[in-house]
Amino acid sequence: MDEIITVSSADAQAMARRLAREEGLFAGTSTGANVVAAIEVARRLGPEAVVATIVVDSGMRYISTDLFR
Repeated sequence: MDEIITVSSADAQAMARRLAREEGLFAGTSTGANVVAAIEVARRLGPEAVVATIVVDSGMRYISTDLFR
């Protein structure tokens, strides 16, 4: 590991919602945080870079929360 990128809960939740809405990926806030961080890394590396991340959770445990209301 080279770096830890801090992602706010609000940004992680917003990305989880965006992933569900735009990509059809029903994931939770951990995945949202991973994607926010991956986008930041990609921004730093430039348009020729390829960056990957992992979908680490499901949105199922968030159904009864404000995340997907």
